[in-house]
Amino acid sequence: MELAYYSDYAVRLVNTEQPERGTDSLTSVEAVRDLFGPAQQAARRATDSDVTRLRTVRARLRAVFEAADAGDEVLAVDLLNALMMEFPVSPQISGHEHRDDNGRPDWHMHIADHAANATAGYTATACMGLAFHLTDLGVDRLGICQARPCRNVYLDTSTNRSRRYCSDRCATRANVAAYRARKRLESERSARTGRTAETAQDSTPATDR
Repeated sequence: MELAYYSDYAVRLVNTEQPERGTDSLTSVEAVRDLFGPAQQAARRATDSDVTRLRTVRARLRAVFEAADAGDEVLAVDLLNALMMEFPVSPQISGHEHRDDNGRPDWHMHIADHAANATAGYTATACMGLAFHLTDLGVDRLGICQARPCRNVYLDTSTNRSRRYCSDRCATRANVAAYRARKRLESERSARTGRTAETAQDSTPATDR
């Protein structure tokens, strides 16, 4: 469904902050406008107040992902429902601007933006998209990157629900770290085995050698 596309709004907002690295890119009106992507008309309404407002929404959306990642489906849904109650949407059928090969409108569901400010419009769009993603694919498709210190969120669209990282870069970094950890463990085991063998040899009576 077209509305599922808007779930990326939630991911983009949450990932403007990396708590364990102490970084935050949501620091200006320009950063707020960048979040909207191609929706430049809605972005033009952004003001300095939206920086603070969106940071508050960001924390609440991260809580949704954290609950889903922890396996608490009910809490994730309750948190998302609370946001949607506070930031309702106005869906409408659109398509006049899109025509098929026969010149007929390509009708699809669209979220009409009648919000009072940029934050309300962005949040309503993000939450509705996330809700469609959650109900269509499952709460367990909302994840948090396992490659620490990265804690970026992601939406798992894999066929076998196997995604564990927010990007190929993090997946590679995690695999390299796991490989090095295994090699280090093997080296430590070999060293212990060698010392045990030396100890056993030293304790053997001379007449038996």
